[in-house]
Amino acid sequence: MKKGLIIAIDGPAASGKSTSAQLLAKKIGYIYIDTGAMYRACALKAKKLGIDINDEESIRNLLDYIDIRIENNNSKNRILLDGEDVSEDIRADDISALASAISAIPAVRYKMVELQRKMGENGGVIIDGRDIGTFVFPDADVKFFLTANPEIRAKRRWLELQRKGIDKDFSEVLADLIKRDNNDSQRVLAPLKKADDALEIDTSNMTIQEQTDTLYRIIFPRLEEECKCS
Repeated sequence: MKKGLIIAIDGPAASGKSTSAQLLAKKIGYIYIDTGAMYRACALKAKKLGIDINDEESIRNLLDYIDIRIENNNSKNRILLDGEDVSEDIRADDISALASAISAIPAVRYKMVELQRKMGENGGVIIDGRDIGTFVFPDADVKFFLTANPEIRAKRRWLELQRKGIDKDFSEVLADLIKRDNNDSQRVLAPLKKADDALEIDTSNMTIQEQTDTLYRIIFPRLEEECKCS
């Protein structure tokens, strides 16, 4: 029996989808499934083993014994890779680039999607990514597609790096983001795209709180309906 709705939030990097998803999940008491973190963990595993991202055979082999789990601790997700908390390690800039590349490998996507579907099959989840509404959960109860101007998204990412003490030129951050957008949207398997039945929201001029409040207002009637039916 389903424990609630399956809410899919897609969009490009730095569109605000992950933070909004986390805050929304906390607000309504749902589980947040961070798909991006799962691909990052896979990329980190490959890096630790010294596997070249283009060596697809070796990457397929590591999928046979990789252990990725998401645990919620005080409303905050912890990403465990082979039992080790790598929540901070997977946010490194080089891992972001590797994650985009490794996610284009069909075997990796099928493995991660298998895990994601298992985590969310009973509902009561908010799951964000780039292909959730089109590929992972095409029958999700509610679908959003968040977007924003590339320069604004790059500024968000640049400020995030600054807060972490990482000094990187803004133009380089923008170029990396545009390159990642292109890689994600051009890949053959499950590319980044808006589902036909997803509601598109431009977050360019929204704060994170405004994004979260907007999503909540939209899904609130569905939540009430779900409560009446259960």
